[in-house]
Amino acid sequence: MIASIYYGDMLYATPSLAAEDGRVLEEIEAARRALHHQVRATPAKWTAGLRKFLTADAVAASNSIEGFKVPTIDVEDLMEGERDVDVSEENREETLAYQRMMTYIQTLHDVEDFRYSAGFLNALHWMLQGHRHTMRKPAGQWRKGPVYVTDARDPSIAAYTAPEALDVPSLMRELCDWLNTDNGDHPLIRAAMAHLHLVSIHPWADGNGRMSRSLQTLIIARDGVLAPEFSSIEAWLGRPGNTWEYYAVLARRGATYHPDQDVSDWIRFNLTAYHQQGQTVKARLERSNRVWVLLDEFARQRRLDERVVTALHDAAISGRVRRTRYESAEGLSVQQAQRDLRDLVTAQLLTPVGKTRTRFYTTGPAFPEEVLEVARTPSPLVDPYAP
Repeated sequence: MIASIYYGDMLYATPSLAAEDGRVLEEIEAARRALHHQVRATPAKWTAGLRKFLTADAVAASNSIEGFKVPTIDVEDLMEGERDVDVSEENREETLAYQRMMTYIQTLHDVEDFRYSAGFLNALHWMLQGHRHTMRKPAGQWRKGPVYVTDARDPSIAAYTAPEALDVPSLMRELCDWLNTDNGDHPLIRAAMAHLHLVSIHPWADGNGRMSRSLQTLIIARDGVLAPEFSSIEAWLGRPGNTWEYYAVLARRGATYHPDQDVSDWIRFNLTAYHQQGQTVKARLERSNRVWVLLDEFARQRRLDERVVTALHDAAISGRVRRTRYESAEGLSVQQAQRDLRDLVTAQLLTPVGKTRTRFYTTGPAFPEEVLEVARTPSPLVDPYAP
């Protein structure tokens, strides 16, 4: 059923929630509040790495949807300023551009006089696409001509043709007015609708998908229940099966822009994403915390300096640790970090891989098996709409 409140006649109407949608939304809210308290009760040192991972995972996933394939662990290294990461220059630029924009978005979660505007959205777009700016595909300004989303199976077919370029300014004015109006909808629903509005208008020549997903993340973050790093569903959207469903639910909107339709299936898709991403983050936090506890106990038993637990934790959870990352996390000098890692290699707790500049460390033959079992145990996901 379509709600009776419309914002002009050029945007999709926000659908009313069915009883089942309301139940799922209540479960999401309860889980988000519980996760908020759980994060606050966890030592900051323990959550710091998780926050970085979640940001990197969102960047990696959203870029992967657009064809820029960089593993999350490599994104983490790039975010740390590591130069010797085995990625193409194009993928490096796309990753760092998106990371800078996401970092800025994260800082906006508690800005009191914040407002959406064409200038603000175009500035975000410049941060994302400025390195690709050309006369044909300008960054930071509305497109001047047509834009199409091609069929994944046949690029000669236009799966979606966006509104005329002449209509973009008025559509974006209406969208900004809608974004700045508190209509009483739940923030998670507003975030999902904002994503749909922006990706349907496709106001730029390129980068529309990532901008739409980023706008959703920003609105969720400004809700304030969870820190921005815990709020994004981009990692969920980037999983292959979910990406195909993402394209499919957008394709149901039609081959051209028709906002006078029921978009309840889009809301249900997003509620599933919120629910399952929340499950994933909670499981990763619990797994990470358990690994910290076990490694603390192990370090005490082996009379290791407690700071090396950070390096061991990275190796267990992420699969590897670099000297620069360990050095930064513990505030060490290069020499201190090198000495610690060398000692861990001697003790066969870590194994070096690669030469000096590109070297990283994985778990060694003496790494405690109990810790690895916890770190590598997968977690199930529940479908919130399953009978």
